[in-house]
Amino acid sequence: MAILILGLVVFLGMHSTRIVAPGLRESAVRSMGLIPWKGLYSVISLVGFVLIIWGYGEARYTPTWVWVSPDWTRHLTALLLVPVFILVTAAYVPGTYIKAKLGHPMVLGVKVWAFAHLLSNGTVADILLFGSFLAWAILYYAVARRRDRAEGVTYTAISAQRDLIAVVVGLAFYGAFAVVLHEWLIGVRPFG
Repeated sequence: MAILILGLVVFLGMHSTRIVAPGLRESAVRSMGLIPWKGLYSVISLVGFVLIIWGYGEARYTPTWVWVSPDWTRHLTALLLVPVFILVTAAYVPGTYIKAKLGHPMVLGVKVWAFAHLLSNGTVADILLFGSFLAWAILYYAVARRRDRAEGVTYTAISAQRDLIAVVVGLAFYGAFAVVLHEWLIGVRPFG
């Protein structure tokens, strides 16, 4: 469990620099340059991500159950993940109305992803993993939206076609993940 906690601290800590130390990024970019900062950020995040995967995998061998979710929650989780894939895709398709309206669709996707998984998973490791991501996403979204308003940041929508692309690509990724990749990467079949 310690490895999982360390991974969460490293990964979410790195992703929280704009929350807890807003000037850190700008200062680091000034002193080392944008590309080296992005490289450092990526390496530290990757280390945290690997630790999360390792720690969560280890914790699954000897689970400590807090609750056992009813079977129907698996189906609800699967349903809630449909908009997650669309939101995450919309974060990368420039000019969507989704991003123009929501500002940070990926963070909203993380919120829904974490909440959905808490519904159907009840071990201590699940609560640590998904609860930490949920708490981080709630805080990050609030701070990011407040910062956008304070700085006058807006996101421009170009056309509804961009949203259609986000929806179609998001649904394709959802299908691939739900049918094949979730079992291959996580070891759990969402529909079986």
